[in-house]
Amino acid sequence: MSPLSNSQLTSLPTYNSLSTSRLKALYSDFSLQKHSNPTSYSSNVEWWRRTLEAVVLRGWPYINQTQSAIPDRLVLHAEGAALSEDFRFEGVGKPLSLPTVISELCAMKAYFSLPEFLSAPQSIYNPGWLPYRIASYVIGKPLWWSLQQLNIMNAEDNTLGHTSYNERWKKVRGDYVVLSLLERAADNVIQRQRRKSDVSLVSSLYNMDSFRREFAGHALEGVVLSDLDLKVLVRYLERDRSIILVQKEVIKFVEGDATQFQGITSVDEGVLELKTAIERLQLQIDSIHVKINERTEQISTSLRIKRKEIALSHLRAKKQLEDLLGKRLNSLDALQSTLLRVEASAGDVEIMKSYESSTVTLRAILAHPSLQRDKIDETMDAMASANADAREIDDAIRVGTEVAVSEAGIDDAELEDELKALIQEEEKETRERVQEEQAQREGAKVQLEREKLTADGLRVPSSIYEGHAVDREDKADSIQAEMQTAH
Repeated sequence: MSPLSNSQLTSLPTYNSLSTSRLKALYSDFSLQKHSNPTSYSSNVEWWRRTLEAVVLRGWPYINQTQSAIPDRLVLHAEGAALSEDFRFEGVGKPLSLPTVISELCAMKAYFSLPEFLSAPQSIYNPGWLPYRIASYVIGKPLWWSLQQLNIMNAEDNTLGHTSYNERWKKVRGDYVVLSLLERAADNVIQRQRRKSDVSLVSSLYNMDSFRREFAGHALEGVVLSDLDLKVLVRYLERDRSIILVQKEVIKFVEGDATQFQGITSVDEGVLELKTAIERLQLQIDSIHVKINERTEQISTSLRIKRKEIALSHLRAKKQLEDLLGKRLNSLDALQSTLLRVEASAGDVEIMKSYESSTVTLRAILAHPSLQRDKIDETMDAMASANADAREIDDAIRVGTEVAVSEAGIDDAELEDELKALIQEEEKETRERVQEEQAQREGAKVQLEREKLTADGLRVPSSIYEGHAVDREDKADSIQAEMQTAH
């Protein structure tokens, strides 16, 4: 198993445009910087977290130490110092703080030991998960060794900085679930399930094979999850996200908190069994179709080369396949009809449960003391009495107001006459203002016409009709005099 090449490493987003000096700092032993330079230490750990995540997601062969044909995409296999050798960079060397990084990521709960993750009864998000880890390590181990393994003994030991390079690897060697990738895969699986148009009992049930076919290639974009990845994913969806129920080979998606459900029922098992039988039968039908097409081609080939006997044999086999196809199709129809009836009946049960729950709720509301007949009559009488009191108060206030006004000596008739006079005065001022504006507009219009006529009369050339020049001027003067008389 050869280490990664420089070109592979530089293709990672974290290596892009990284200076040699910065890369040397990241590859150096920065374990003791946690207390002397915590900012630099945190930055280095975060860089390695993103780098390891990208490597695991790509599923490069050196990460997957198993013999599986499909590399693991959710699990980092840290098999000791060989992992550092895989990151060896020309001119820089190998990363010396990689075991410290893995230890720190475990302390941050970004990584989880694979055996502990699969066996833990509590959610990884539960604060009580750490005591469980302590208890699991303490059994059969010295206490100091357990605390060191869990990185909680003291500040100095937490960085692993005072131990040798090989000793650090011994303490962190193992397989680790990468939480960021696991959360992303779980979100995609949940979204894909919820996007289904027929969210029914049938579509919510899977066995491990159908779960793999449905989600292995869609949990993370562009990759296929391995069997180990799916095992981790199912455990996470069941325990930490409470979105599925798992019992033996049955996986059921539920709406809401899965802990509120009783578990997998016999109806669920029966429906899944029918669903699986239909899927197997459909595969058989597809296979028979392929064989019939092959026989048809073989018949045509035999007839072209004049081999009638062989063609007859293929034709006989084709007929038998067609008979078998008819039987399988009839069986498929029967199973599908049965599944529909079972699903409809299961739906009817859920509807009746809803009716019962609604009835209980309604009766509980109607049994409330406020809705008893005597209480209702008492409340309505009190409301009528309160409204009567409110009307009496309103009448008293109105009468008091009228008395106060009359005692002030104010005559309503005089107020009305004064208001009418003010209105008439306002209307008069408005009419005068409108007439004044109209007269100004008409005067401006007449002035414009006069200027236009005067300008037209003065443009007559003197070289032509000289004998009539005086007459035109007289005529212009006459027009102006008439316009002045008109105004």
